[in-house]
Amino acid sequence: MAVELYLAFVAATLVLLLIPGPTVLLVVGYALSGGRRTVAYTAPGVALGDATAITVSLLGLGALLATSATAFTIVKWVGAAYLVWLGIGMWRTRPATDAMAPKATSRTGTAMLRDAWLVTALNPKSVVFFMAFLPQFVRPDDPYLPQVLLLGGTFVLLATINAALFGVLAGSARGAVRSPIVQLWVNRTGGSLLIGAGVVTAALKRA
Repeated sequence: MAVELYLAFVAATLVLLLIPGPTVLLVVGYALSGGRRTVAYTAPGVALGDATAITVSLLGLGALLATSATAFTIVKWVGAAYLVWLGIGMWRTRPATDAMAPKATSRTGTAMLRDAWLVTALNPKSVVFFMAFLPQFVRPDDPYLPQVLLLGGTFVLLATINAALFGVLAGSARGAVRSPIVQLWVNRTGGSLLIGAGVVTAALKRA
């Protein structure tokens, strides 16, 4: 792959990632609730979710979602409902005390990783997007698989770093808060972000 084409792909990816979506809102919500430690679980979940979305898009699900209104709607509503359910759970999370500080969020590490994976992978726009976006940077004269692996791997890496940075920043802001009342509202802010992401996902329309 030509260096200039690869750099163009990196630049386009960075611009796209700077626009927060449901995945980033999930990472920020958990970081606000549980601090920077949550990034150790949500960031790998984002990587798995993007890798899943890229894989299924290349296997043809992207074409199905792009052409079938029913399939798109089903995936969309499943993802939206999952986000709202997570947001309600975060709203109900009690603020941490000094004795229970490590349990600022009721979600386990495994659950947070799973949530980040599912929210990222269940975004129908992501699957359709990858199918439309990646081929724009694939040269037909060069072997297909190495190019797709390079571009897909780069996107996953950049998306993971982007989500981790958002999470660390949100977790740092949350770490400066000690008042239980403020912590309660921090949890509710995170929950509201997730519910809002669910509403945005539900409002998605096929291109």
